[in-house]
Amino acid sequence: MDNQFRKRRKRRPKVCHYCVDKIVHVDYKESEKLRRYITDRGKIVPRRVTGTCAKHQRQLTLAIKRARFLALLPFTSD
Repeated sequence: MDNQFRKRRKRRPKVCHYCVDKIVHVDYKESEKLRRYITDRGKIVPRRVTGTCAKHQRQLTLAIKRARFLALLPFTSD
């Protein structure tokens, strides 16, 4: 019954911001860019939500972990 009333919308395809900007390597020192990929609780947002490609998501995860270790990003929220 509910399926009849739901509207079908075409979703915008998610694009990797790093591929669009032709950025080869994700830098851990750019903490403002990395903040987009962590939640307010400090968790890393998965690629199905952000739309990053697998290659850049792996680099992104490593960069966030390095930034956390150097206290550029928080491990958890306050």
